[in-house]
This record gives sequence, structure tokens and C-alpha cells, in this order.
Amino acid sequence: MKKTRKRVKLCGVDRLMIMVIALLVVFTPVLVVYSKSTLSESNIELERIKRKVEKQESINESVAMKINELASLSNIQDVAKEHGLDYNNDNIIVVK
Repeated sequence: MKKTRKRVKLCGVDRLMIMVIALLVVFTPVLVVYSKSTLSESNIELERIKRKVEKQESINESVAMKINELASLSNIQDVAKEHGLDYNNDNIIVVK
């Protein structure tokens, strides 16, 4: 006795569901790889920006130290003497 296979006929909705599932199986890994690639690029850019910020902070600190050095009283007195000025404490008026 021979067994005959019955073919199941798929209606339109079943075919659509199979196509959607097949597309999801194909495109899900592609989407995962793309999103990880984008995340990696973002992390690289973030690290580059962090290095720039650290470098600029270092420059800012050195400039602030230079400003404090130039604004010191002894430096002001030296510059005043070079230009022929005197430092007379009696002429200083404090404004509040």
C-alpha cells in the first residue's frame, strides 16, 4: 500500500506570514550588525572628543597659571619699575 502525501494548500495570509518571517530571519542579523557598527563609530567619536576636551582643559590650566603669575604683585611692581613708575602704598584707594 502506497502512502500518498497530501499537499497542504496555503492561502494568501499564510503565504504572507511565511514571507514576513523569512524577511525577519534574513534582515534581523543585518540590522544587528549595522546597529553595532553605528554604536562602535559613536564610541570612537566620543573618545576622540574626550581627548580633545582633556587637552583643552590642560591648556586652560596652564593659561590660568600664567595669568596668576603675571597678575602677581611682584610682577606688577617689576613692570612698573621698568616703565619708570613707583609703587606707593599711600596712593592706593580701595573701592567697595
